This record gives sequence, C-alpha cells and structure tokens, in this order.
Amino acid sequence: MSTKQQLTLKHFHPKLWLTWLGFGCWRLIVFLPYPVITWLGRQLGLILYLRGGYRYEIARVNLRLCFPDMTESDRRQLLRDNFISYGIAFFEVGIGWWWSPSRLEKITNVKGLEHIDALKGQGALLMAIHFTTIEVGASGLSVRRSIDGMYRPHKNIVYDFIQRRGRLSKSLEAEVYTRNDVRGILKALRKGKVIWYAPDQDYGPKQSVFSDFFGIKAASVTATAKFAKVGDALVLPFSHVRLANNKGYSITIHPPLENFPCEDEVSNAGIINKMIEGMILEQPEQYLWAHRRFKTRPEGEPRLYPKKNKRR
Repeated sequence: MSTKQQLTLKHFHPKLWLTWLGFGCWRLIVFLPYPVITWLGRQLGLILYLRGGYRYEIARVNLRLCFPDMTESDRRQLLRDNFISYGIAFFEVGIGWWWSPSRLEKITNVKGLEHIDALKGQGALLMAIHFTTIEVGASGLSVRRSIDGMYRPHKNIVYDFIQRRGRLSKSLEAEVYTRNDVRGILKALRKGKVIWYAPDQDYGPKQSVFSDFFGIKAASVTATAKFAKVGDALVLPFSHVRLANNKGYSITIHPPLENFPCEDEVSNAGIINKMIEGMILEQPEQYLWAHRRFKTRPEGEPRLYPKKNKRR
C-alpha cells in the first residue's frame, strides 16, 4: 500500500522540536556547493573513524573476513576510507532528498536506461546494494525514470515522514512500501512497476538460506527469487558509485539476470551474492561494511562480532 502521508499535529509535539531543528540545519548544509559538502563529509568521516566504537569493530571484522589475503595495513586504509565514505554519505542523503532534479542531473550520469525502457510494461526488481551512495543513486535515477521503493520505517515519526517525502519527491507516480508489504509489492510488480530492492543484508534465518558471500556462509534472503517468480518480474542489478575529485556519481542499470530464478533456493541466493560481490569490488570502500552481514550463523558456529559495548 502507499505510504504517502500528511503532516499532523503529532509531528509537532514539543519533544520533536529538536528533531525538526536538526533537519533544518541538515537541509541548509546540503544547499552548499557540492565540493564543500564532500569536504565536510570527509571531516565527519575521519572523526567517526578516530572515535572507533561498535560499528568500527563490525566493519573491521567484515573486512578481515571478506579480504583475508589483504595486508593488515591495506585493510586499515580501506577501513579509514570506508568511514570517510560514511561521513560523505550523511550529506548525500540530504542531496538525494532535497536537491532539485536539475541539480541532481548535473552530478549523476546514468547508464543502462534502455533496460528499463525495454521492459514494455513488465515489472522489475531494481536490485541494488547498500553502498553509502544509496540515496543519491536512487534519486539520480528517479529524476529520469519513475521507480518505486522499499524502506524500513523509522521510529521517530518526523524522520520517517521526511524520509518518505524525500524518496517520493522526484516523481508524482512513485510509491514506497515497507519490506513486509508483500501483497503490495507483488501487486505493483504485476502492474509493471519497477521497484528498488536491496537483498544484501542479514534478516535472520526465517526468510533466508545460507550461501557463500566472499567465501563465508551468510544468511541470504530468498525473497528476490520469490518476488521475481510470483510477480512475473525481471531482476535488473543496479549500482551507483561516487567518483573521485568531486566528479559526481556513476549510476548503472545492468542487463536483467538470465535464467533467474531457478527452482533451488540456495542456487538463487548464490547467483545474487556473486552479483553483489562483483558490484562491491568496483568500489569496496563505499560499501556498508558496518552492517552485521554475518550475524546469523549456521548451527554450531560461533558468533563473529564483538558485544555492543566493546570499544577500540
């Protein structure tokens, strides 16, 4: 179902005034020139890196698991670059939500639009991954083609409202769905909608199978294949990377996956994971390594991440 909403009095409760103030400051900053925004993001990222903490430890473990042949110094540099990318991403979220379509078009180059145009009314999953450029990537495409999206509701109702409004701001025809709205998603696919979808996180064992991800058994969602099969939809891999020297972003819609899905869930998950790995390797420092991708373990295997109170 649609998640378009209107502001109500509850959004202006005094306990939410600081949230509104924070968003106001955030919005003002992202109207600065793009090079200034990325410079501020780099400084924020370096602060986060030097601060360390729980997410730092998660990212460090993930890099060690996924790049075992990399030297310790190279992994440390990758971790530092990754946190710089997080800092820039904080402001890129605002760019994706609040920049005008014309300004977004100037910093985004989109390749592969012909794959969307060739659908001719057939639905498709736009299979993205959690790069730190996630909001700019989706918005850069949305100003050129209408796409729907999936999202996780935020507990703070102001944040949730602004997040949804931002993601719907580039197209009057767009909708967003919670990831649990299976009926709404399938209905949209059958109507020929293109739906942004990211299957690269650990959502627990109930909706996953174990499949290799960078050589490590990872809980991998089965929903990609199910949506494609039941919704009679194609799967279009979708990637977006930040270019060096403030050159903007390269956004790519890849050709649809062939012979997908098959009948075996593990094989389907393996196909998706291999595609995700390839996209990550384009710019590994821009991936969301701070997510507990290997949180769910096969029976008998130990946990891989430290407890939450562990500091560097």
